[in-house]
Amino acid sequence: MLNELKKKLKSEKEVYLRLKVRPGAGKTEVKGIMADETIKVEVAAAPVRGRANEELTKFLARQFSVSRNSVKIIKGAGERIKLIKIFL
Repeated sequence: MLNELKKKLKSEKEVYLRLKVRPGAGKTEVKGIMADETIKVEVAAAPVRGRANEELTKFLARQFSVSRNSVKIIKGAGERIKLIKIFL
């Protein structure tokens, strides 16, 4: 699922992700892709003082093998639907 996006990141040097985030889960993990290609992600942190966003950016940085500074929330920091930019 993320492998195609990882390949795109390597070739194009940036990738945009539309995510539907569910905070307060048991563990942080990708749960699937919706019909509109939005990626569903559960995050282990609570949505308090940006903790869920921080956990999400750490998770995505690990998944894409980039630094945390290379993962930016472009839109939806306070919402469940987010637009994320990952770049090299």
